[in-house]
Amino acid sequence: MAPDSVGTLLASAAYVWYGKISTTLKTSRGKGVVTAFILLSDVKDEIDYEFVGVDLENAQSNYYFQGITDYDNGQNISVSDTFQNYHTYEIDWTPDQITWSIDGQVKRTKKKSDTWNSTANRYDYPQTPARIQLSLWPAGLSSNGNGTVEWAGGLVDWSSQDIKNNGYYYASINEVKVQCYDPPSGAKSSGSTSYVYTANAGTNDTVAITSKSTVLKSLLGSGTNMSADYPSAASSSSSGSKTASSSAAASSTEVATVPGLTGAGPGTDGQRGASGSSNSGSGSGSGSGSNSVAPNGASSAATSSATGVGGFSQGNGGSSTSAQGNTASSKSERVLQGSLVALLVAIVSMLAM
Repeated sequence: MAPDSVGTLLASAAYVWYGKISTTLKTSRGKGVVTAFILLSDVKDEIDYEFVGVDLENAQSNYYFQGITDYDNGQNISVSDTFQNYHTYEIDWTPDQITWSIDGQVKRTKKKSDTWNSTANRYDYPQTPARIQLSLWPAGLSSNGNGTVEWAGGLVDWSSQDIKNNGYYYASINEVKVQCYDPPSGAKSSGSTSYVYTANAGTNDTVAITSKSTVLKSLLGSGTNMSADYPSAASSSSSGSKTASSSAAASSTEVATVPGLTGAGPGTDGQRGASGSSNSGSGSGSGSGSNSVAPNGASSAATSSATGVGGFSQGNGGSSTSAQGNTASSKSERVLQGSLVALLVAIVSMLAM
């Protein structure tokens, strides 16, 4: 995490709907510097470990339901020097409980039955497909709220010894392991490509496993409008006149095809929109406006050849049979684990250079 940055975030492209996830790491250190190991869903269900750089003898365990802040959800777990020593931090997440373990020893358990919210008539319990994230972030920035800065131990010291020696703050990641569990009992399943939210409640009974595509027509697309296209492509396909094409091309430069960067980006199906182009991406989407996420990859702009997305990883990770028929899960999980570890090892190697 270099000066004048907002930190570093590594996130899996695949989603886990219950499973056992662990990472072996050394944290960073220093005022305002926070290392985190997180499971985060698209509706902001979250399970995490966070490590504040001024407290190297504690790991903070926490969980959130749909991003609702509840300071009673957190609990500190004692551990030896997190900067000097590698420790294995594990989250074992099932439909009934969450277990936080360190170095193979169970340190905390939270049962779903203890999260009942009688006012809202629901369980305030993380229960939707989540991505795995590892991050190093400057909680101690003057632009953050006073409570956040105080929690992080103060403002980041950008002239600390680590900055002088390396030019950045760092954490060391040794490995990440993922074991997916079967979907919860009664889960709606009609395919093996994507998770789809069927209602705005965003609870586990509104998640369905489907075969709907997760490929966006363009970078302007989203889970609720997967077929969104660029003005140039849309206009030129409806009019062959040179004037219409020129006008459309001009308007396309005013669109941030890469968020925050107006007039740039790969365009539709990997090509900048132009007259006569045959933009044949998936774009099927969901007519009901429901959101979809891919168990084996986040929604993204890609070429039309990417529509045959496979490798659904939901399953027990070792059994050759499953109630959901996920016989390929073990191989997919190894691929996910291998790709994550390769990326993390590469980054750690770079930091060590």
